[in-house]
Amino acid sequence: MRARIWWYLAAAIALVTASAPALQAAPKVVTTIQPIHSLVSGVMQGIAEPVLLLKGGASPHTYSLRPSDARALQGADIIIWVGEDLESSFAKPIQTLAKKSKVLALTDAPGVRLLRVREGGAWDEEEEAGRDKKHDADHDHGRGRFDLHIWLDPDNAKAIVRAAAGALSRIDKANTQAYQENTARVIVRLEAMQQRIRGQLASVKTRPYLVFHDAYHYFEKHFGTNGVGAVTVSPERAPGAKRIAELRARLGQIHAACIFAEPQFRPDIIRVISAGTGARTATLDPLGAVLAPGPGAYFRLMENLAVSMRGCL
Repeated sequence: MRARIWWYLAAAIALVTASAPALQAAPKVVTTIQPIHSLVSGVMQGIAEPVLLLKGGASPHTYSLRPSDARALQGADIIIWVGEDLESSFAKPIQTLAKKSKVLALTDAPGVRLLRVREGGAWDEEEEAGRDKKHDADHDHGRGRFDLHIWLDPDNAKAIVRAAAGALSRIDKANTQAYQENTARVIVRLEAMQQRIRGQLASVKTRPYLVFHDAYHYFEKHFGTNGVGAVTVSPERAPGAKRIAELRARLGQIHAACIFAEPQFRPDIIRVISAGTGARTATLDPLGAVLAPGPGAYFRLMENLAVSMRGCL
């Protein structure tokens, strides 16, 4: 009798197992930089955690791949990045290590608006203008001279999460509803954040300031702040003595209230430029280099920019 009961139980379990849908593992997702990782983490919340390749203050232009990064790329179902013109150090590894992975370049995503890099006046380094233009032309890949810090516009951030959700749903249909619900929550949070930032900056948005390099065009366009120039064209190259002297002379003409450094680069250059001019100094962090990764990192990054601007201006 007992043997017959066990036989029926085993048969029932086998029947249930055979009729139940197979469980699908969550996709393996790789992102390159912190703000994109954060937005994608919000879309994937409760499902899986994407891999972040670029941590801390490393540059997406000059980053050297670690063995763990190579393994992540080799095993990725999908790689989500801004694109080759920003994360140039990842272009070749993605081509060689992730041949079977899907790749989502966010510069091509529907709804993402691209702005051109600004030229002329305090946005150019006149001492090396010829070299800068050749360098930019060599690295344009036919796209033109765009500022690729696209995430600093909250409207672009909304387009990014929608594009990520669409791409993830195509390879992971079982979680489509969850991706859609998460995306809706992230967009509500983005809308609330941009209203807070507009309120924070309302009283100072017309005051002029200099940035370390021209990474903030999207933020300025969206929130109406008044960036009037950059210390250097390339964040990888410190300005020379002629450029520093030129900026100090121009500060009296453009009346910049503040000069912003970035955490990855030497703050003493900013101090030299601002000395005796009356301009204050502070730091802006467009990559979230000092933030812990996760769904909240993007929002802290943006709110930190607003706090730094308001405090200095």
